[in-house]
Amino acid sequence: MNNKLQVLDQEIGTSQVNGIEYICITDIARYKNSTNTDDLIRNWLRNRNTVEFLGIWEQLNNPGFKPVEFDGFKKLAGLNSFTLTPKQWIESTNAIGIISKAGRYGGTYAQKDIAFEFASWISVEFKLYLIKEFQRLKEQEFVQLGWDIRRNLAKVNYQIHSDAIKENLIPDTLTKQQINAVYASEADLLNMALFGITAKQWREQNPAVKGNMRDYANIHQLVCLANLESMNAHYIAEGVAQSERLSKLNTLAISQMKVLLKCVSPIPLK
Repeated sequence: MNNKLQVLDQEIGTSQVNGIEYICITDIARYKNSTNTDDLIRNWLRNRNTVEFLGIWEQLNNPGFKPVEFDGFKKLAGLNSFTLTPKQWIESTNAIGIISKAGRYGGTYAQKDIAFEFASWISVEFKLYLIKEFQRLKEQEFVQLGWDIRRNLAKVNYQIHSDAIKENLIPDTLTKQQINAVYASEADLLNMALFGITAKQWREQNPAVKGNMRDYANIHQLVCLANLESMNAHYIAEGVAQSERLSKLNTLAISQMKVLLKCVSPIPLK
């Protein structure tokens, strides 16, 4: 995850390292004080409750955490003379819940639960909006993941489909242009079976739109298309004529789309 969260007009960076999701607490600190973010983070770290929270989180999630060094910090936490920086905490205890990043998008990042704890220390209101925005981002990623899985499924089946065409429909004597025409013909066979129009007809109806009709297919159609490609590859290998294949695939597309639309809730796409 490398997206930006927009919370109460404050842009909050995110990152993912070794499967752990982090939120930039330097950006969260800017909501409170845009010029002294490091001081705010250090003040939060020197709090006894903060040290205990960080230590418990590390013990639950980090096998390499150093509990002896943690106990030393815990004994000192809360004293007027006690100070603690993110770098000291990370290097002394081998912590993974907080990381420091250098460069253009640098700053102090914390695992999401720790970041929510820091946000609560900054502003309870800000914390609630941060959690809401984070959940919205995760839902968006989930939808995109579903889209990507189905797109990849369609690509895999497309390769199977292409191999079937190459092995069964293309004689060695054809030119490259003729070969491309065969592939296009079979692609349009699927387009006609599912969408009812050819790629050329779709482009003529949508002259200002970039991409092709499959780029704008919904998830249900992509699932169905993947199935049609597999079936067409099977029919090609069986030697079924193209006209008969079109009829069979169209019947299959109608049947599958009815089932998909009935059983699966539509997911909005970009």
